[in-house]
Amino acid sequence: MDRQFDIIVFGATGYTGRLVAEHLLKVYGAAGDLTWAMAGRNLAKLEEVRAEIGAPTTLPLVVADSDDIASLTAMVRQTRAIITTAGPYQLYGSNLVAACATEGTDYVDLTGESNWIHDMLVHEPAAKASGARIVFSCGFDSIPFDVGVLFLQNTAKAKLGATVPRVRGRVRDMLGAASGGTVASGRATMAAIQKNPAVMGVMMNPFALTPGFEGPTQPDGNTPYEDTVTGSWVGPFMMAGINTKAVHRANFLLGHPWGTDLQYDEMTMLSGPPTQGGGGPTFDMGGANAPKPGEGPTKAERDAGYYDILFVGEAADGATVRVSVKGDMDPGYGSTSRILGESAVCLIRDVARDQTPGGMWTAAAAMGEALIKRLEANAGVTFQVE
Repeated sequence: MDRQFDIIVFGATGYTGRLVAEHLLKVYGAAGDLTWAMAGRNLAKLEEVRAEIGAPTTLPLVVADSDDIASLTAMVRQTRAIITTAGPYQLYGSNLVAACATEGTDYVDLTGESNWIHDMLVHEPAAKASGARIVFSCGFDSIPFDVGVLFLQNTAKAKLGATVPRVRGRVRDMLGAASGGTVASGRATMAAIQKNPAVMGVMMNPFALTPGFEGPTQPDGNTPYEDTVTGSWVGPFMMAGINTKAVHRANFLLGHPWGTDLQYDEMTMLSGPPTQGGGGPTFDMGGANAPKPGEGPTKAERDAGYYDILFVGEAADGATVRVSVKGDMDPGYGSTSRILGESAVCLIRDVARDQTPGGMWTAAAAMGEALIKRLEANAGVTFQVE
């Protein structure tokens, strides 16, 4: 694909977009063999952010507005891939997906808005026709989980000789806080449910993103219990409803290599029974003092954050396999920005179109082992067999 840029970061003046630009600058430079640009709707703000992150004035800037389809089309025609952090996506992201799907431009985002992903599948025929690889949820939602299950299943094949029908995702430890964008996305989803109660059905269905396929009843991830297989009390994990859909969609897109009977749940590990005050890892949403759009954790808070996710696979005969996925910065922003940047680089550099053709993908289904290598090399994420 002969285009001016490899990657354009759209939403670069926002909280997370700026972090993605900082990561690309640090790892790939501004004048290296990766050609990239920053994009947003306000040129003055783009120039300000470019200066603040220490990028040279030669780093290109592109002006585009999520409400201006012509400007989006002009932008995506200039690049092989788009990274977008301009959310909430259900409010500001739909035109960009349509433009990329039509123009054959690869696309990655960090959405956790499953209801919006469900609606965007309408563009899959266009993406398949143009060759655009549209990869949703390339942040903490849902790569550590989506790709973590892929890693677990590959480990099960190596150790047990086959994939496993039962996988437990367990958040063993985590420290992080929300940005204003995350809070805004949550509020947008709640507003969508109030406007159309059918949206709740999409949010509650683990197979909402596997059109035409409905798997078996899934484990109850909302009721705390003593999980003897994991070796801990476990309780609900706030992002499970998003990530479980991604895992089942990955299995679906890959042709069910993990079985049509796959059961997968995500829970957080607790220090004891909830009635006895047992607590687990937290992700601070800010409560009454929730951050506004453009606000988020400080650099010190991002650097102090981390996550540790355990995956346990159980075979029919009771044999188990355990792996972990760990990140060395706060999950939502420090780690997410690096994961998102590396996902785009992986897609255009490591994954040929005859391997992953145009369509609507999850990260595990689109990039697989190639993404694991990128994340371990450049994003502070480790995948380990335990």
